[in-house]
Amino acid sequence: MDKAGYLGLLPRASLDVAAAMQLIEPILQRVKGGSEEDLIALAHEFDGIKPPSIRVPQSVIDKALLDLDPDIRAALEISATRIRKVHHDQVRSDSHTTVVDGGTVTERWIPVDRVGLYVPGGQAVYPSSVLMNVIPAQIAKVESIAVASPPQKNFGGFPHPTILATCALLGITEVYSVGGAQAIALFAYGMADVCQKCDLVTGPGNIYVAAAKRALRGVIGIDSEAGPTEIAILADETAYASDVAADLISQAEHDVMAAAVLVTTSEQLAKDVEIEIEKRVAATKHSERIRGSLTGIQSAIVLVDSIEQGLDVVNAYAAEHLEIQTKNSAQDAMKIRNAGAVFIGRFSPVSLGDYSAGSNHVLPTGGCACHSSGLSVQTFLRGLHFIEYGQAPFEEILDTVVTLANSEDLPAHGQAMTARLENL
Repeated sequence: MDKAGYLGLLPRASLDVAAAMQLIEPILQRVKGGSEEDLIALAHEFDGIKPPSIRVPQSVIDKALLDLDPDIRAALEISATRIRKVHHDQVRSDSHTTVVDGGTVTERWIPVDRVGLYVPGGQAVYPSSVLMNVIPAQIAKVESIAVASPPQKNFGGFPHPTILATCALLGITEVYSVGGAQAIALFAYGMADVCQKCDLVTGPGNIYVAAAKRALRGVIGIDSEAGPTEIAILADETAYASDVAADLISQAEHDVMAAAVLVTTSEQLAKDVEIEIEKRVAATKHSERIRGSLTGIQSAIVLVDSIEQGLDVVNAYAAEHLEIQTKNSAQDAMKIRNAGAVFIGRFSPVSLGDYSAGSNHVLPTGGCACHSSGLSVQTFLRGLHFIEYGQAPFEEILDTVVTLANSEDLPAHGQAMTARLENL
């Protein structure tokens, strides 16, 4: 089959972002014309708690770091070191091109002035998302960085202390206790005496965060509309059913909408994985949530005739996370074109990338990996061209520009060239 044929058969949950956009429109308008009291009211409405203030006091951030479990701090610091190492290698160099003698074009990579980074709350705590968002922005030399995360009932209306502690570890002092669509709107519009407008917002979230990103794109730059997490595994008879089952379960743990897809040439492996899943889910802490994901429309086991066909299938699916567990995993991985991140071999599970591989875990979902990349230093940079021509190269190309301008019926463009000849 062609790509469209595979996509017609592969499972994927349908997220009605358009409907969510209609639901959040009143929220966006409340924030656009509102005040801190409106944000506090929205927090009470959606999070069940009124934050004492929308901006988290520095004393609260500092205390969170002081109270952080030493083992968690050490793990965060190790992961941060690895993430920095990978992302430092993403820094772009300026390029200077001499088009002709006296005529140059220089491309410089300029960071955005200010970014708003969203860290989700809800069913889990994501200090790892603080690392993944903040570190690339810092390496890109963004001067102004703000973080928003939902207020928590159990912590006095402020974000989870581990989120705040991770911000403190990275030197982030501007943190807001606000979640969902209202957080994206706050970054997009700004609010007097609360938060300055941002130029770009990044970070994963639920369908309402995705809807707000879509609605406000243009008012603010976005990274992507990240939806529920996905894992696809391409495996043959050499894979261990226990590994495959554990990896599918690990991503299903996020959300009942999470997608888990096994693509395999081995019917025996498929059967063994089903047995392993039943055994492991029953013994897992979040078994109800995991079972909801694995039995949902978005999850399946797909049998293919060959690894070649399997590669076609996973390239068509364009998963957020793709594991290759085959006899020739390294060679097979080189044939992948569409994925958020590719995990090669038995000892490169998605969990490694979620935390400590050094790669970024903010990745495109919903098939968007066929046209979009994961979060990187490049996300926070813009390529800006600087054009400088002297008189001689200007005169040399003048007739060409005038000819093209006239061919497009834009004579004033050509006249802007010839006008220079009047005062030579």
